[in-house]
Amino acid sequence: MSKKLSRRKFLVRGGLGTLGVLAVGTYLFRNPIRREIIGFAESFVAPYSGSGTEANLWFEITKDNTIVLHSPKVEMGQGTFTGFAQIAADELDVAIDQIQVIAASSASGIIDSLGTGGSLSIASLWTTLRELAATTREMVKLEASKKWNVSVDKLTTKNGIVFNGDEQLSYAEIAKDVTDWEIPDTPKLKPVKSYKLVGKPIPRIDLKAKVYGEPVFGMDAEMDNMLHAVILRPEYIGATFKSANFSKAEQMPGVVKVVQIDDWLGIVAKTYPEALAAKFEVDVEWNVPKKWTEEDIRTLISVGSGDEMIVQKEGDVLETDAKDTLELEFKSPIGAHAQLEPNGAVASYKDGKVTVILSTQVIGITQNQLSKALDIDKNNINIIPTYLGGGFGRRLNTNHAIQAVKLSKAVGQPVKYFFTRKEEFQNDMFRPPTHHIMKGRLNDKGLIENLEHHFASGNVAIDSLLLPDIANKVLGADFGAIRGGRIHYSDIKNVRSIQWHKTLPFATSWWRSLGLLANTFAIESFVDELALQGNKNPIELRLAQIKDNEEGIRLKNVIIKAQEASNYSNAISNGRAMGFACSTDTGTPCAQVVEVSIVEKEIKVHKVTCVMDCGIAVNPDQVRAQCEGAMIMAMSAAMHEKMYIEDGQLQPTIFGPYEMAMIKHAPKEINVHLIQGIDKPGPVGEPPLGPIAAAIGNAVRRLTGERLTEMPLKLS
Repeated sequence: MSKKLSRRKFLVRGGLGTLGVLAVGTYLFRNPIRREIIGFAESFVAPYSGSGTEANLWFEITKDNTIVLHSPKVEMGQGTFTGFAQIAADELDVAIDQIQVIAASSASGIIDSLGTGGSLSIASLWTTLRELAATTREMVKLEASKKWNVSVDKLTTKNGIVFNGDEQLSYAEIAKDVTDWEIPDTPKLKPVKSYKLVGKPIPRIDLKAKVYGEPVFGMDAEMDNMLHAVILRPEYIGATFKSANFSKAEQMPGVVKVVQIDDWLGIVAKTYPEALAAKFEVDVEWNVPKKWTEEDIRTLISVGSGDEMIVQKEGDVLETDAKDTLELEFKSPIGAHAQLEPNGAVASYKDGKVTVILSTQVIGITQNQLSKALDIDKNNINIIPTYLGGGFGRRLNTNHAIQAVKLSKAVGQPVKYFFTRKEEFQNDMFRPPTHHIMKGRLNDKGLIENLEHHFASGNVAIDSLLLPDIANKVLGADFGAIRGGRIHYSDIKNVRSIQWHKTLPFATSWWRSLGLLANTFAIESFVDELALQGNKNPIELRLAQIKDNEEGIRLKNVIIKAQEASNYSNAISNGRAMGFACSTDTGTPCAQVVEVSIVEKEIKVHKVTCVMDCGIAVNPDQVRAQCEGAMIMAMSAAMHEKMYIEDGQLQPTIFGPYEMAMIKHAPKEINVHLIQGIDKPGPVGEPPLGPIAAAIGNAVRRLTGERLTEMPLKLS
C-alpha cells in the first residue's frame, strides 16, 4: 500500500522514521543500573540519530542524471563518502560514477545529532541508507510505470535508467516533471551477495578532485568582504582574563577593531598578518591562580584518587596477601590530537542570521551551541562543513565558532579566525593521562585465576557536548575512558575493573579510540607477563581463557588467524622478537603481531600483522587503509608522543619538539587480514589502535627482558 507525500517530506521521514530516538539514550533512561549501562555502552553501535526540517533532503536527481547524496556524516579521510556511494549505488541501480556525495549543511541536509565519530559512520547507516536508496529507486519506477501505463513489476533498472522492454527513460527524465511523488512501502532489500559495488575495492570517489586540489578544507574557506581575526589566549593552565591595554593595537595598520567580549579579547584586521602583528602590541594581564606541575597532574590521576566506579565485577576479589600474586603499574601521558589543520572558522552574522563554514565533526551540536550562546533560533543558523584536515576527535569541540560569530557581529562583516599552531597545542581537548594497577594470579594449571584492572583517567565522555548532563550522573563512570578497560577474557572466573575519575585543570576529551589504547596497553602487557610467569605460550593462554559464545568465537578467530598469518613464535631470531596483543572495541575484535629489534638503543618495528573482524567490509581497500593508518597513529602515540607541563604551561607547542612517528619509524611491512564474522559492517576506524602498544611492549620484553610500563615506550 502506497501513500502520497511531497518528495522532501519523504526524504526526511524516510531517514528518521525507521530509527526514532537514539537507542543509547533510550537504554540510559530505561535501565539506571550503572555497571550494565557501562558494559552496554562499551560495545554498543549507535544507530543513526538524525534530525531535520521539512526543507532537508537525502538524495537529489540532477539534470545530467547524477544522484547527489547529502551525507549526514563528514569526510575526514576515512573514506566514508566512497562507502556511502557504494551502498547507495547498489540499491539505486546506478554506476559508481553516477553518484556524488557531499556533506550536508544544517540548511540543506539531514543532520546526525551524534556527529561523525566512534567509527560509526558506515555501521550506523548501513540499513538506513540502503532502505532510502531502494525506496528512491522504486519511487522512480512507480512514476515511470505511470508514464508507460504498465505495472511496476514489468520494469527493470540499470545505470540510472528504467527499462520497459525496448523503451527506456533516465531517472532524470522521469523526475523532471514530478511534483508529488508516490511513496511505496519500503521495498525488500537486495541480498548483499548480489551487490556489484559493496565488498569491492572501489577507488575513492574524491581521488581525482584531491589530486587537483579541489576539495575545500576549513582553512581554504572564504566569504566576500571577509576580515581576519586573532584572539588572545592565556598560556598558563587555568588562567583567566584580568585586564588589557590595547590602545597601541588599535592604531596598528589594518586593524579594524579590538573587541573585548566577556573574558576574552579579539583583534579584527583587514589581513591575518596585520591582526597577528597587532596582537603583540596588546598589554594583557592574566589571573594565574596556580602554576600547575607535572607532579600535580600525576597526583590527581592516580588509582585511589577521585571518584571510584566499579566497571566490571565477577567472582571473588583478589586478596591482598594472596600467594603468587603479580602486580604491575602502567602509565600513559597527556596526548595532543596534533592534526595538520588547526581549528578555526569563517563566520558571518547579518540581520539575525548566521552562517559558519568550518571543519567540524558535529554540525548539529555546533548549531545548537550557537543558538544557545547567541540566543538565535537554530533555523537561522547554517553550519556548512568542509573537508577536515584531520579529525581524531578534535573537531567534536567547536567553541571557536561562537567566538568567530561574535567577532563578525561586532564588526558587521564576515570574519575568519584560526588558531596558531601554538594555540592549537596549548588549547587542545587533550587525551587524558592515565594510571593503571594490574593484579593477577595463576592457578595450579597455569591458567589465570584472578585478573584485576584498577585505572585512573581524566574526562573523556564526561562533560562532553555529546552527552546530556543527566547521562554523566546516570553512568557514574566515564564510558569514553573505560573503552578497552573491561577484561574480555570471559573464562576467567574472578575479574575486577575499577575506574577512578578526576576532572583536570585543562580540557580533556575525545581522542581517537578514547581509552582503548592505554587500557589495552596495560591489560595485554600484563596478560603476557602472567604467561611468562606460568611458562605458557601467550597466545595459547589467551585462547584458553575465552568462552565459545558469539563474541568469544569471533575473538578467537582473529587470534588464531593472526598466529597463523604471522608464523608467531616465542623464539628470538636474527635479533628480532615477536609480540602479540588483542582487543575488542565497539564489537570489532582485532589481533596484532609485531616483529621488533633494537637498533642503536631504540625500538624498531619491522613488521605488523593485523587481523580484524569488522563484518562486511564495504570497501576492503579502504578498510585496510584505515587499519594501516590507525596502527601508525597508535605507534606514534605509543612510542613518541607526549605533552608535559613546564612552568605552569602545556608543552611543547610546535611539531618537532612534539615528537611524532616519521616515515623512518614506519614498519617496512604491514599485512592486514579481514574476517567477516557478522553479516553487517562493524566499526573500523578505532579498533586497530588498541593492541599495538602492548604488542610492541611484549616483543621488547622477550627480546630484552625489560617490561616497558609507561608510554611513550623507551628503553631504560
